[in-house]
Amino acid sequence: MRKSLRWALSLSVLIGTVAPTGVATAADTDTDSTAVVDSQSTDIKDRILAIPGMSLIEEKPYAGYRFFVLNYKQPIDHRRPWAGTFDQRISVLHKDTGRPTVFRTSGYSLSTTPSRAEPTRIVDGNQVSMEYRFFTPSRPQPADWSKLDIWQAASDQHRIFTALKKIYGQKWLSTGASKGGMTATYFERFYPRDMDGVVAYVAPNDVVNNEDSAYDRFFETVGTKECRDRLNNLQREALVRRAPLEAKYQAWAESEGATFNTVGTLDKAFEAVVLDFVWGFWQYYGEDVCDQIPDAKTASDDVVYETIDAYSGWSAYTDQGLEGYTPYYYQAATQLGSPTIKQPHLKGLSRYGYQPARNFVPREIPMKFQPHAMRDVDSWVRNNANKMLFVYGGNDPWGSEKFHLGKGARDSYVYVAPGANHGANVAGLVDAERENATARILAWAGVPAPAVQAAQPLARFDARLDRQVDEDATKEHGLRP
Repeated sequence: MRKSLRWALSLSVLIGTVAPTGVATAADTDTDSTAVVDSQSTDIKDRILAIPGMSLIEEKPYAGYRFFVLNYKQPIDHRRPWAGTFDQRISVLHKDTGRPTVFRTSGYSLSTTPSRAEPTRIVDGNQVSMEYRFFTPSRPQPADWSKLDIWQAASDQHRIFTALKKIYGQKWLSTGASKGGMTATYFERFYPRDMDGVVAYVAPNDVVNNEDSAYDRFFETVGTKECRDRLNNLQREALVRRAPLEAKYQAWAESEGATFNTVGTLDKAFEAVVLDFVWGFWQYYGEDVCDQIPDAKTASDDVVYETIDAYSGWSAYTDQGLEGYTPYYYQAATQLGSPTIKQPHLKGLSRYGYQPARNFVPREIPMKFQPHAMRDVDSWVRNNANKMLFVYGGNDPWGSEKFHLGKGARDSYVYVAPGANHGANVAGLVDAERENATARILAWAGVPAPAVQAAQPLARFDARLDRQVDEDATKEHGLRP
C-alpha cells in the first residue's frame, strides 16, 4: 500500500511538471477576438492582450501605475487541457517591465481595487494577482469539483506566469497571506523553478488533520489569563443563554431571509458562530481591546448577542454566508484539513463541538479526504525549501501549526512577529529579523547590492495601496485562514 501511494504521488508530481506544455498549446488555439492584438505594440495593454486566451475586463487608473483586471482562459483539467476551459480572473498592477514582479495570491476571490502587497512595495515592482479557481466568477460550468485541488491551482498559476514572463522578464517573487500564503507555498512545491523567491504570510500547515493539540496549547497561553477568562466566560454565557439568543437569531434570520440548509439547522449554525468567538478575537484583534469585551455576568442578552456578532458574525454559517466560501470548505475537507480545539470551559454546553468542514459544503458535492496532500507539502518544504520566507504572528491561532525548515532548506527562514495577529508582516518583525527579511526579499528580486545592504523598502508607503492589514487577511467571519 505504501509503495503504491508513493508511486501515485510521484506520478502526480511528474504530471505536474510536464502537463503545462500541453496546456500552453491549448491556449494557443484560443480564438477570442479580444486577444488578437498587435504583439509588437509598445503599449503594455496591447502586449498583455496579445497573449492567447487573455481578455480585458477593465482598466482602472492609479498614479504611477496601470491597473488591469483581466480574464485568462484556463483548462478545467491541466492533465486534459483539451477537455474544456474556463475564464479565470487576474489583475496586473503594472509599473515597468524593467522592474521585478510579485505574483500575489489570496487563495480566494480577486479584489478588483488596486492594492500592493508588502513585497511589491519592498521591491518597488509590478504585481500580478490571481483569483483562485472555483471562486465566483472563476468557476467552470458545470463545476466538476474533483478538479479543485492544490496541484490544479498551482498549474493555473504556472500558466499565468509562463505567459506573462515573456513581458515581465525580470525576477519574480510569489506571495500571499493566510490561504494565499498556503497557495504560494504549494505553487513552489509543484513548480519550484518558476519563482526566484517566496514570501508566505501566516500560512497554516495542518500536516496531520486529526492532531490539533498545538491549537489547544495556544489558547491555554495566549495573552493574559485575565483576557482569556473574559473571552471564555462570555463564550460560555452565550451557550448558557442559548434559548433567548437563538430566538433573536431566528428573528434576524427571518427578517434577512437567511436559511440553514447546508449546515442543517439554526441550532448548529448558532453554536458554530459562538465557538468561533474566541478564535476570531485572537485572529483579528488582541489583548489591547480585551477590555471592550463585556462582563459575562452582568451583560444583557442584547449585549452578549451583539458582541458575538461583532467577532464571529451571525451570518457566517447561513447558506448565504457559506455560499461564497464553498471552494475553501471543499478544499479543507479534501486536502487542507481544518482545526479542532477542545474548549474545556464549554463542557456540558457544546452539543456539536467544532464541526468538520464537510458540514459547510452542500451534500450533493462528493468529497473524500486525502491525508497525503499536506504531508507531501510539509516534507517537501522541510527538505527542499530554497529562498522561502514564512512570517507568522505570535498571537495568531493559525500560527499554531507552522511550516518548519529541515536540513535540506537553503536561504530560507521562519519568523514570528511578537504580539502580532493574522495581519503579521515583515514590518512587524524584531529589528534584526526585519532587516534580514527585507534584504533577502530585495536580493531574491535581483535589485542592486547597495539597496540590498540598506534593507529598506524601495517604494514609499501609500495609504491607499498599502494597507496595514493585508487585504487577504482582513476581518471576515468564519473559521477560515
